[in-house]
Amino acid sequence: MAEKNEKIIMLRNVRLSFPELFEAKPFNDSPGAKKEFSSSFLMPKDHPAVAEIKAACTKLAAEKWGEKGAQTLQALFRDDRLCLHDGDRKDYEGYAGNFFVRANNGVRPLVIDGAKNPITEADGKIYSGCYVNATISLWCQDNKYGKRINANLRGVQFYKDGEAFSGGGSATVDEFEATAETPAGGLDALGF
Repeated sequence: MAEKNEKIIMLRNVRLSFPELFEAKPFNDSPGAKKEFSSSFLMPKDHPAVAEIKAACTKLAAEKWGEKGAQTLQALFRDDRLCLHDGDRKDYEGYAGNFFVRANNGVRPLVIDGAKNPITEADGKIYSGCYVNATISLWCQDNKYGKRINANLRGVQFYKDGEAFSGGGSATVDEFEATAETPAGGLDALGF
């Protein structure tokens, strides 16, 4: 159950980018950087989740900062300190024309297929460029590291294949032809 000042949101049919879902990794190379699971989720600027995220940020800011909520939210947006980012500001493949949410968690998120069965890294089903459903929870930060509205990564469900971003994905059987060493038909074709 969501606590006060936290809002759970379902992102449906969004594109996965930079998935670190099976092994926690540091966000940057600084010494002692905290290891976390993380991903970014791309969505068109008119995606229904965008309006839901904006409304949740507005509500959370009002709950956290009271009368200064709207002013604080404007400053967070201006300084790119919200979990919802404009993809036009990034020079990454597939980001232009989209918003994206970057979410992380110190605890491994749930990763499942469409039938709600667990997915492992070895399955190769989750990759940068595929489409997923994801649950995130938004929360306000106000501490010595500054003010932000962050997204906590809760779970990812494979939705459908998509064109892999550069360097992603793996081959399919259809990309290959039978070789002379093993004719079509396997060992039976060799007379065994």
